[in-house]
Amino acid sequence: MTFTRPTRRGALQLLAAGAASLALPALAQWPDKPIKIVVTFPAGGASDILARVMAEQLGKKLGQPVVVDNKPGAGGTIGGAQVAAAAPDGYTLMLSNTTPIALGPFALEKQPYDPVAAFTHIAYLGSAPLVLMASKESGIKTFADLEARARKEGRLDFGSGGPGSVGHIHGELIRKITGANMVHVPYRGGAPMTTDLIANVIPVGIDVLTAFVPFFKSGQLVPIAVTSQARSPLTPEVPTVVEVGQPKLVLENFFGLSGPAKLPAAIVTRLNSACNEVMVMPEVQKKMLELGIVGKPESAARFESFVKDQVGVLGPTVKGAGIKL
Repeated sequence: MTFTRPTRRGALQLLAAGAASLALPALAQWPDKPIKIVVTFPAGGASDILARVMAEQLGKKLGQPVVVDNKPGAGGTIGGAQVAAAAPDGYTLMLSNTTPIALGPFALEKQPYDPVAAFTHIAYLGSAPLVLMASKESGIKTFADLEARARKEGRLDFGSGGPGSVGHIHGELIRKITGANMVHVPYRGGAPMTTDLIANVIPVGIDVLTAFVPFFKSGQLVPIAVTSQARSPLTPEVPTVVEVGQPKLVLENFFGLSGPAKLPAAIVTRLNSACNEVMVMPEVQKKMLELGIVGKPESAARFESFVKDQVGVLGPTVKGAGIKL
């Protein structure tokens, strides 16, 4: 029997085939150890609660424990940078949302990562609207009232949970789009902002809807509009920014699952499928509704496109407003 010397091209093809054959068993065995989901906020918030709900159910579907690791700070970029630098093997993931993806990176002196290129965006989990609200004593009940007050007084103070928060960004969007001179009053979280809003220390506040529903029901605060396309099931009586004539003010706090760049397609497909299966489970839907999150299964490609759109709109807004962390 005679053997022919392979050409250089043929040798390269053989090497590639060999590498692929080595990689396939590793992917077929994934996961064979615990998976970590990094949350870029402290324990107890919506991102943390959602991550733990997803982790419990994903662990059952994937056959390995899924643990949550809280890495807060610097507008979500501490945890984001850790995930961006991780090996693309599917064992380090991130509960991604608006802050570490579309806000935080643009509010630092040196951008720590490219929020599109540094990650593989795996699965869209849902979104929660913000709510534009007023103190009972302010006399502001509608968006038209808000604009009239800003014009009459030359400025309108609004509170948010902190510099670079989604509430802060939305106030800057109102100023940019309507011309109303919205002046940001930052707080260290939503709780102290709520206290001052109820006391009419500030007339207007902007934050994620969920925590404020009890204050609307008690009459302590007045909801003006939610920032989603459709009304929230938590407050079906509150109009959207679209309904009050401001469609460009739609801004929702999105939640998703992301991993490091160059995550293998097979792992992405499996994770996306598992997330979509988990999201339609009745008990998960119930918990998401309690958090004010409207879930919607999507493909990884659709989620990546969504992220690009969010970054394209919010990144320049953060920079244009001179927001710094």
